[in-house]
Amino acid sequence: MGFTYVNGVVSGRGGKRRPVRFLVDSGARYTLLPHGVWTELGLTPKRSQEFVLADGTTVTRNISECRIQLPQGDTATPVILGEPRDKALLGVVTLEELGLVLHPFTRELHHEIGLLA
Repeated sequence: MGFTYVNGVVSGRGGKRRPVRFLVDSGARYTLLPHGVWTELGLTPKRSQEFVLADGTTVTRNISECRIQLPQGDTATPVILGEPRDKALLGVVTLEELGLVLHPFTRELHHEIGLLA
């Protein structure tokens, strides 16, 4: 198993922009912004939510929203406001909003193929 990273640009309502290198985490629901990034952008909490980490620990984190631009497209998306030492993660909600999936064997991002029922 390998790691997949993608470079993006995040922006807040005030027009501030910041480049971010995200670890693509297909097991994470929401995208996480490091503390220094979201504070620089001026993001503010909209709500809080509990999350269960891989080791079973439960943590509470604030959630906001921002715009994320990746090479594959851009979207407005909810983001977890990380605490000091938290790293940037790109979660499944943001990937789905962009119509992207992480290929499990090649570890590359691809546009998903829509199927009609």
